[in-house]
Amino acid sequence: MGRTSTNAWRVGRDALIATVACSVIGLAFNAIRSDGIPLVASEAYDLFVPCPEPLGEVEGLAVTDPWVQDDRSLRIDARSPEEFAAWHLSGARNVPFDYLEGVPDEVVRQVAASGAVRVVVYGDGGNPDSGRELARELAGRGVRHVFFVQGGAPALRSSGREVPTGGAEEPR
Repeated sequence: MGRTSTNAWRVGRDALIATVACSVIGLAFNAIRSDGIPLVASEAYDLFVPCPEPLGEVEGLAVTDPWVQDDRSLRIDARSPEEFAAWHLSGARNVPFDYLEGVPDEVVRQVAASGAVRVVVYGDGGNPDSGRELARELAGRGVRHVFFVQGGAPALRSSGREVPTGGAEEPR
């Protein structure tokens, strides 16, 4: 055997010995701990957080836009249930938007099958606005004619506008 092959064999042997020694030490340390890491998972766990993709393009509406008031619009409040309970537009439906969890398929199907002429979403008015992001997700998942209210619930509330019970004329 040549000198180069002997050195390569020794390096490989030493790496194997170090790997085995570190594994034994790690397993022994884990075994003596009361809260050691289980070697076999007892329940399934997610490896990643799904991102709601793809996101569609949506147009913003001013709080004074007649489409916000139109009875043919499905109004969706993207804020938390607590914020929704404190104040919301009459007739609005609460679909809380979570930046880490996508909108459930059943909710998307219900929105798409609502029979509304358009979907108007409003959120917290922040940057990013939960209403805009929910609208983009709905549009990206195939719901058509989705819009968001610029400024969200704070802008709607400060405008003092409530949704009337009658319909509004077709704008634009």
